[in-house]
Amino acid sequence: MPTAVVTGANSGIGHAFAQLLIQEGYDVTAVDINVGDKLKLLQCKTAQLDVSSPDSIAAFAKMYGDGPLDLLLNIAGVMAPHEKDTLSTVSHDTLAKTFGVNTFGPLLLTQALLPNLLKSEKPRLGVMSSRVGSIADNSTGGSYAYRASKAAVNSVFKSMAVDLKDKGVVVVIMHPGIVKTGLAPSSGMSKEAVMPDEAAEKLYKVLMSKGLEDTGRFWHREGFELEW
Repeated sequence: MPTAVVTGANSGIGHAFAQLLIQEGYDVTAVDINVGDKLKLLQCKTAQLDVSSPDSIAAFAKMYGDGPLDLLLNIAGVMAPHEKDTLSTVSHDTLAKTFGVNTFGPLLLTQALLPNLLKSEKPRLGVMSSRVGSIADNSTGGSYAYRASKAAVNSVFKSMAVDLKDKGVVVVIMHPGIVKTGLAPSSGMSKEAVMPDEAAEKLYKVLMSKGLEDTGRFWHREGFELEW
Protein backbone atom coordinates (compact mmCIF):
# COMPACT_ATOMS: atom_id res chain seq x y z
CA MET A 1 0.00 0.00 0.00
CA PRO A 2 1.50 3.37 -1.02
CA THR A 3 1.98 5.96 1.70
CA ALA A 4 1.13 9.66 1.73
CA VAL A 5 1.36 12.65 4.06
CA VAL A 6 -1.05 15.53 3.44
CA THR A 7 -0.80 18.87 5.24
CA GLY A 8 -3.69 21.29 5.71
CA ALA A 9 -6.06 18.31 5.89
CA ASN A 10 -8.62 19.78 8.30
CA SER A 11 -10.24 21.86 5.58
CA GLY A 12 -10.46 22.79 1.94
CA ILE A 13 -8.25 21.20 -0.70
CA GLY A 14 -6.08 19.42 1.88
CA HIS A 15 -9.09 17.63 3.33
CA ALA A 16 -10.42 16.78 -0.14
CA PHE A 17 -7.01 15.43 -1.18
CA ALA A 18 -6.76 13.26 1.94
CA GLN A 19 -10.20 11.78 1.22
CA LEU A 20 -9.27 11.15 -2.41
CA LEU A 21 -6.00 9.42 -1.53
CA ILE A 22 -7.76 7.18 0.98
CA GLN A 23 -10.18 6.16 -1.79
CA GLU A 24 -7.21 5.53 -4.09
CA GLY A 25 -5.79 3.05 -1.60
CA TYR A 26 -3.08 5.11 0.07
CA ASP A 27 -2.03 4.70 3.67
CA VAL A 28 -2.58 8.38 4.50
CA THR A 29 -1.30 10.43 7.40
CA ALA A 30 -3.38 13.62 7.43
CA VAL A 31 -2.07 16.56 9.42
CA ASP A 32 -3.13 20.09 10.29
CA ILE A 33 -2.41 22.75 12.88
CA ASN A 34 -6.07 22.40 13.88
CA VAL A 35 -7.19 18.94 14.96
CA GLY A 36 -10.82 19.64 14.16
CA ASP A 37 -13.84 17.52 13.34
CA LYS A 38 -13.05 17.20 9.63
CA LEU A 39 -9.58 15.87 10.36
CA LYS A 40 -10.88 13.48 13.03
CA LEU A 41 -13.53 12.07 10.68
CA LEU A 42 -10.97 11.01 8.07
CA GLN A 43 -10.53 7.25 7.96
CA CYS A 44 -6.77 7.41 8.30
CA LYS A 45 -3.96 8.30 10.68
CA THR A 46 -4.04 11.93 11.79
CA ALA A 47 -1.73 14.23 13.72
CA GLN A 48 -1.33 17.83 14.80
CA LEU A 49 1.37 19.66 12.86
CA ASP A 50 2.23 23.34 12.74
CA VAL A 51 4.34 23.62 9.58
CA SER A 52 5.61 27.04 10.69
CA SER A 53 7.22 25.48 13.80
CA PRO A 54 10.57 23.66 13.45
CA ASP A 55 9.88 21.88 16.76
CA SER A 56 6.51 20.66 15.52
CA ILE A 57 8.05 19.44 12.27
CA ALA A 58 10.80 17.58 14.15
CA ALA A 59 8.24 15.95 16.45
CA PHE A 60 6.11 14.85 13.51
CA ALA A 61 9.09 13.42 11.62
CA LYS A 62 10.03 11.43 14.72
CA MET A 63 6.45 10.18 15.06
CA TYR A 64 6.32 9.17 11.38
CA GLY A 65 9.37 6.99 11.90
CA ASP A 66 11.71 5.37 9.39
CA GLY A 67 9.22 3.96 6.91
CA PRO A 68 9.08 4.93 3.24
CA LEU A 69 6.95 7.84 2.05
CA ASP A 70 5.67 7.69 -1.51
CA LEU A 71 3.85 11.02 -1.68
CA LEU A 72 4.25 14.23 0.32
CA LEU A 73 1.64 16.90 -0.37
CA ASN A 74 2.40 20.33 1.07
CA ILE A 75 -1.04 21.94 0.94
CA ALA A 76 -1.34 23.96 4.18
CA GLY A 77 -1.46 27.67 3.47
CA VAL A 78 -2.49 31.03 4.89
CA MET A 79 -3.54 34.33 3.36
CA ALA A 80 -3.85 37.58 5.29
CA PRO A 81 -7.03 39.62 4.80
CA HIS A 82 -6.71 41.93 1.79
CA GLU A 83 -6.70 45.05 3.92
CA LYS A 84 -3.63 43.79 5.82
CA ASP A 85 -1.63 42.88 2.71
CA THR A 86 -1.42 46.10 0.74
CA LEU A 87 1.58 48.33 0.10
CA SER A 88 0.48 50.71 2.85
CA THR A 89 -0.55 48.09 5.44
CA VAL A 90 1.62 44.97 5.15
CA SER A 91 3.70 44.38 8.28
CA HIS A 92 6.65 42.29 9.36
CA ASP A 93 4.27 40.09 11.37
CA THR A 94 2.08 39.44 8.32
CA LEU A 95 5.11 38.69 6.17
CA ALA A 96 6.63 36.37 8.79
CA LYS A 97 3.42 34.40 9.35
CA THR A 98 2.68 34.07 5.65
CA PHE A 99 6.19 32.98 4.69
CA GLY A 100 6.37 30.71 7.74
CA VAL A 101 3.42 28.64 6.57
CA ASN A 102 3.52 29.03 2.78
CA THR A 103 7.28 28.91 2.10
CA PHE A 104 9.45 27.89 5.04
CA GLY A 105 7.00 25.19 6.16
CA PRO A 106 6.95 23.18 2.92
CA LEU A 107 10.74 23.45 2.62
CA LEU A 108 11.51 22.35 6.18
CA LEU A 109 8.88 19.60 6.28
CA THR A 110 10.22 18.19 3.03
CA GLN A 111 13.73 18.39 4.44
CA ALA A 112 12.64 16.49 7.56
CA LEU A 113 10.83 13.75 5.58
CA LEU A 114 13.35 13.49 2.74
CA PRO A 115 14.95 10.31 4.16
CA ASN A 116 11.51 8.70 4.05
CA LEU A 117 10.83 9.89 0.49
CA LEU A 118 14.16 8.50 -0.66
CA LYS A 119 13.16 5.06 0.64
CA SER A 120 10.23 5.02 -1.80
CA GLU A 121 10.55 3.24 -5.15
CA LYS A 122 8.54 6.04 -6.82
CA PRO A 123 8.83 9.17 -4.66
CA ARG A 124 6.58 12.10 -5.51
CA LEU A 125 6.51 15.57 -3.98
CA GLY A 126 3.76 18.13 -4.46
CA VAL A 127 3.31 21.70 -3.28
CA MET A 128 0.25 23.91 -3.53
CA SER A 129 1.32 27.19 -5.02
CA SER A 130 -0.83 29.83 -6.69
CA ARG A 131 -0.91 31.64 -9.98
CA VAL A 132 -0.49 34.91 -8.04
CA GLY A 133 3.05 33.71 -7.38
CA SER A 134 3.82 34.05 -11.08
CA ILE A 135 5.91 37.19 -11.61
CA ALA A 136 5.26 37.18 -15.35
CA ASP A 137 1.49 36.91 -14.78
CA ASN A 138 1.29 39.72 -12.20
CA SER A 139 -0.91 42.42 -13.71
CA THR A 140 -2.88 43.44 -10.60
CA GLY A 141 -0.25 44.08 -7.91
CA GLY A 142 -1.10 43.94 -4.20
CA SER A 143 -1.17 40.86 -1.94
CA TYR A 144 2.45 41.50 -1.04
CA ALA A 145 2.99 38.79 1.55
CA TYR A 146 0.88 36.11 -0.13
CA ARG A 147 2.11 36.77 -3.66
CA ALA A 148 5.77 36.84 -2.59
CA SER A 149 5.42 33.70 -0.46
CA LYS A 150 4.10 31.77 -3.45
CA ALA A 151 6.79 33.11 -5.78
CA ALA A 152 9.33 32.02 -3.19
CA VAL A 153 7.88 28.53 -2.76
CA ASN A 154 7.99 28.13 -6.55
CA SER A 155 11.70 28.94 -6.45
CA VAL A 156 12.29 26.54 -3.55
CA PHE A 157 10.58 23.60 -5.22
CA LYS A 158 12.21 24.28 -8.57
CA SER A 159 15.55 23.99 -6.77
CA MET A 160 14.38 20.78 -5.11
CA ALA A 161 13.45 19.37 -8.51
CA VAL A 162 17.00 20.02 -9.75
CA ASP A 163 18.64 18.62 -6.61
CA LEU A 164 16.43 15.51 -6.41
CA LYS A 165 16.09 14.56 -10.06
CA ASP A 166 18.98 12.12 -10.00
CA LYS A 167 17.40 10.52 -6.93
CA GLY A 168 14.20 9.86 -8.85
CA VAL A 169 11.94 12.32 -6.99
CA VAL A 170 9.23 13.88 -9.14
CA VAL A 171 8.40 17.43 -7.98
CA VAL A 172 5.07 18.95 -9.01
CA ILE A 173 4.17 22.61 -8.36
CA MET A 174 0.41 23.15 -8.55
CA HIS A 175 -2.06 25.99 -8.95
CA PRO A 176 -5.59 24.99 -7.87
CA GLY A 177 -7.49 27.72 -9.65
CA ILE A 178 -10.27 29.54 -7.82
CA VAL A 179 -11.66 27.25 -5.12
CA LYS A 180 -14.41 27.71 -2.55
CA THR A 181 -12.37 27.44 0.66
CA GLY A 182 -11.87 29.40 3.86
CA LEU A 183 -8.50 30.69 2.65
CA ALA A 184 -10.11 33.51 0.66
CA PRO A 185 -13.88 33.43 1.30
CA SER A 186 -14.62 36.15 -1.26
CA SER A 187 -13.24 33.90 -4.02
CA GLY A 188 -16.27 31.66 -3.58
CA MET A 189 -18.37 34.37 -5.24
CA SER A 190 -16.52 33.95 -8.54
CA LYS A 191 -18.30 32.09 -11.34
CA GLU A 192 -15.04 30.22 -11.94
CA ALA A 193 -14.84 28.88 -8.37
CA VAL A 194 -15.10 25.13 -7.86
CA MET A 195 -15.56 22.99 -4.78
CA PRO A 196 -12.44 21.53 -3.12
CA ASP A 197 -13.24 17.97 -4.19
CA GLU A 198 -13.31 18.96 -7.87
CA ALA A 199 -10.03 20.85 -7.50
CA ALA A 200 -8.41 17.88 -5.73
CA GLU A 201 -9.59 15.40 -8.37
CA LYS A 202 -8.17 17.47 -11.22
CA LEU A 203 -4.93 18.22 -9.38
CA TYR A 204 -4.49 14.52 -8.59
CA LYS A 205 -4.65 13.71 -12.29
CA VAL A 206 -2.03 16.37 -12.98
CA LEU A 207 0.14 15.23 -10.08
CA MET A 208 0.16 11.58 -11.09
CA SER A 209 0.62 12.20 -14.82
CA LYS A 210 4.03 13.82 -14.43
CA GLY A 211 7.37 12.07 -14.67
CA LEU A 212 10.97 13.10 -14.20
CA GLU A 213 10.91 14.82 -17.59
CA ASP A 214 8.31 17.23 -16.13
CA THR A 215 9.81 17.67 -12.67
CA GLY A 216 9.90 21.17 -11.22
CA ARG A 217 7.31 22.68 -13.56
CA PHE A 218 4.28 24.79 -12.60
CA TRP A 219 0.86 23.40 -13.51
CA HIS A 220 -2.73 24.66 -13.52
CA ARG A 221 -5.37 22.21 -12.27
CA GLU A 222 -6.68 22.01 -15.86
CA GLY A 223 -3.36 20.56 -16.96
CA PHE A 224 -1.63 23.42 -18.73
CA GLU A 225 1.72 24.86 -17.70
CA LEU A 226 2.00 28.28 -16.07
CA GLU A 227 4.79 30.80 -16.55
CA TRP A 228 7.07 31.82 -13.70
